[in-house]
Amino acid sequence: MKKPRNNQRADIHRVGLIANSDKPASRVALQRAISLITKAGHQAATDEASASFAKVKCETHPDFAALAKAVDVLLVFGGDGTILRVVAEIDGSQTPILGINVGRLGFLTAVPSHQLAPALKKLWERDFVIERRSLIEAAAECSTKPVTMSALNDIVISHGAASRVIDVDVSVDGEQLTRYRGDGLIVSSPTGSTAYSLSAGGPIIKPDANVFAITPICAHALSNRSLVVSLDSTIKVKLVTENVETIVAADGHLETSLGVGDVVTIRRSSRIVNLLHPGGTSFFETIRRKLHWSGSAV
Repeated sequence: MKKPRNNQRADIHRVGLIANSDKPASRVALQRAISLITKAGHQAATDEASASFAKVKCETHPDFAALAKAVDVLLVFGGDGTILRVVAEIDGSQTPILGINVGRLGFLTAVPSHQLAPALKKLWERDFVIERRSLIEAAAECSTKPVTMSALNDIVISHGAASRVIDVDVSVDGEQLTRYRGDGLIVSSPTGSTAYSLSAGGPIIKPDANVFAITPICAHALSNRSLVVSLDSTIKVKLVTENVETIVAADGHLETSLGVGDVVTIRRSSRIVNLLHPGGTSFFETIRRKLHWSGSAV
């Protein structure tokens, strides 16, 4: 079966399931999903670790990447961190991902676990939307060896275990922006605007906006604020501070050390991730619900 592009909808026959073994609630949710999938006449498959964790018997594959290649959609049971880990391991697969939230606050997990049955019904009825989310990538010119990494949410340059101030010079498309002094810097994709960037005071960005958010972490100058630039920009971050442990991390799970003078170049990746949402949902509705926004018409 051909994978859908953009918002094109396709029939779902084979469903892959991945569970976060650190969340006991995902075991029951995955077991229930397999029952609902098979009763509806579809095929369920999972990776070996999830099958062992949930104690289920179905078609299994050695890892997330192999599973993604064999199915039409991936159901990921956990929180946003689980989805980020899956994205990192499926190696650019275009298989759509539907996040089932069994944690707390989550913006990438589209469906609460108690709404699993109606969400699957919408899948069978082809009542869903596939959003293409751009990945971002970083190339770190380190004194030891060059490192490349990609992320769905953000690239973060920050101090290590010791809580010490670092200075970084930032340029955009070859033009000097400023020197940030503080705990570090977050360069976020639109998808990542509701993650670490939001906690650091960055803006909420609609996922289809083609922009980066550059957000300082605990900046020492009150005038330093988050800046939004085109997603087609090339952002360079140079570490200026000496003798302070500094790291660059992609989505919090891939990291490497930086030394004074090392430069991290961040740009849009050529790869994308397809996130699936049941029909009738919207980003603004998700924001209102997750952040408990309320108000009345004037």
